[in-house]
Amino acid sequence: MLSLLKKLTAGKVPEPVQHQTLPDKVDPYMLGLYDATLSGWFNQQTDELFSGFVITPEDTVLDVGCGDGGNVHFCAMRGAKIILADIDADKVEATRQRLVDTPACAVEHHVTDCNPLPLADATATRIVSTEVIEHVDDPAQFLSELVRVGKPGALYLLSVPHPSSEDLQKDIAAPEYFQKPNHIRIISEDQFKQMVTDAGLEVISHSQYGFYWSMWMLLFWEANVDLRNADHPLLNHWASTWQAVLASPRGAQIKQALDAVVAKSQVIIARKPVTE
Repeated sequence: MLSLLKKLTAGKVPEPVQHQTLPDKVDPYMLGLYDATLSGWFNQQTDELFSGFVITPEDTVLDVGCGDGGNVHFCAMRGAKIILADIDADKVEATRQRLVDTPACAVEHHVTDCNPLPLADATATRIVSTEVIEHVDDPAQFLSELVRVGKPGALYLLSVPHPSSEDLQKDIAAPEYFQKPNHIRIISEDQFKQMVTDAGLEVISHSQYGFYWSMWMLLFWEANVDLRNADHPLLNHWASTWQAVLASPRGAQIKQALDAVVAKSQVIIARKPVTE
């Protein structure tokens, strides 16, 4: 579901809910983007793609599994050099075109399955790969390539679905959701951290977020609508309810409590050690 958020980040982040008059119908995707910003994503003021992951004009940002390019658009707007990588040629080209009018100092793009990545060792200072590892056949090989192309001291922003949400979907989702090329594994918190440390990275933070999206996806399967036009009373009512929750006096506290119980994603920020 993070891929849906990536699509939205080219535009202005929505105004805080508590400062709005609540509309009769809420755009569920824009609300999801706002919910993500509350969780630390896309901070326009601090230049953090995610809390603790600052992007500067001096950075070379590699996004592996760039999808529709929301993450790299945020980074490009900060003047960084951008390297796109995805197995889907159409998405790579669409994202490349999306970055044409940004202040990125350069944009490089590759269509690749990352086995191996067509990049030299120690290329990037920031490596991003969100909601990808659950799809790949060999996570250890995949992560080893990400580590290889990072400079010493490079920061990594990695995310995978949280098992609490995946377990919630298991008996309700369409069967293909848990089949190749979609989610072929459910990764526990301990497994995710172990994957990252086994690859040779130092974990800096490990967090989770996305109760809103977990419930949205659960209702999406019941609504049985097209993801590209997910207009259904169940989904619309849920979005309206969640917006009202966020606008309530203790909305942030309620969100934090629910994100801790059923999260759509878990996020690790890690660092490649600086060797002498």
